[in-house]
Amino acid sequence: MTQTIDQALPLAAEREPIQEQLEWSVCSLFAGCGGLDYGFLGGFRYMGDEYERTAFNIRAAYEKDSNAVVTYQNNIGDHIVEADLTEYSPLEMPAHDVLIGGFPCQDFSSCGPKRGLQSERGNLYKVFLGVMEHHRPKVVVAENVPHILRMDDGRVIETILSDLTAVGYNFRVWTLFAPRFGVPQNRTRVFLVGVRNDLNGFPIEPQATNELEYNSIDWAIGDLENVIDESIPNQSQFFRASKAKNGNGQGDEVNRIGEPSYTIRANAKSRVHFHYNLERRLTVRECARLQTFPDEFVFPHSTTTNIMQIGNAVPPILSHHVARSIQEYLRTL
Repeated sequence: MTQTIDQALPLAAEREPIQEQLEWSVCSLFAGCGGLDYGFLGGFRYMGDEYERTAFNIRAAYEKDSNAVVTYQNNIGDHIVEADLTEYSPLEMPAHDVLIGGFPCQDFSSCGPKRGLQSERGNLYKVFLGVMEHHRPKVVVAENVPHILRMDDGRVIETILSDLTAVGYNFRVWTLFAPRFGVPQNRTRVFLVGVRNDLNGFPIEPQATNELEYNSIDWAIGDLENVIDESIPNQSQFFRASKAKNGNGQGDEVNRIGEPSYTIRANAKSRVHFHYNLERRLTVRECARLQTFPDEFVFPHSTTTNIMQIGNAVPPILSHHVARSIQEYLRTL
């Protein structure tokens, strides 16, 4: 695939086809900077490939972090609401066909505190339950980290799925390895996909597009090696810290040419990422590229805040493959 620098495109909200083609409304919970939503909408280019506009229309998105809300507004649209969902009623949300969101993963992550359902944050998946009970969307997509499947010998995911199923849905677990879908980064994500139990059939799990050859880190960011300014947005932002000190589970990860990168993390102090060829850490734009955000998706904050938002996001290309599967299913109803 030919490397290209993406040309500027308008906001996703401005790239909608005619209204008649927008068939299904979406509500997004825990939206973050918008990686999941951006992929669901489609209508963007990444590394020369076009990811077509879907038939989804995001009616409302909700996020607690004010910085993430600004990033979302700047790049996707003004339909995002800054809100603590533990204090926000589903009655205030618009009706929708599809409910999506990545409930907070920190307490389920293998590199986090691993408190699981023993913490308040670990129980935030229950926000989905209230919205599902009130609005009865046709399909639900909840994203999280793969370690959630292994916690407490599988009892954590059993509890979550039991709760989600109890409100009238059938659920399946999709475990997707991002490089198999063109993402140039070693990253696995779990999608809990639910269909309202009065509907027939079920979405088909996305089929890999890059089974035989993964896109590598140098394929994704090789053209940025000699760029040190903002001619490519966020390329001048990177940490100038030297090698990480040993201890506390932290360490250095020097990426290797010809392979997907290491997982881009939200915590800039954990697993310090270095360029495969240069004696420096990865830039904000390089991390965004590895997460498959196109260059016109600009992160407007400090390096630390931008890296946190990028690391917490769902790669838009991975999200897009999930969205297309949901779209194909809905067209059968």
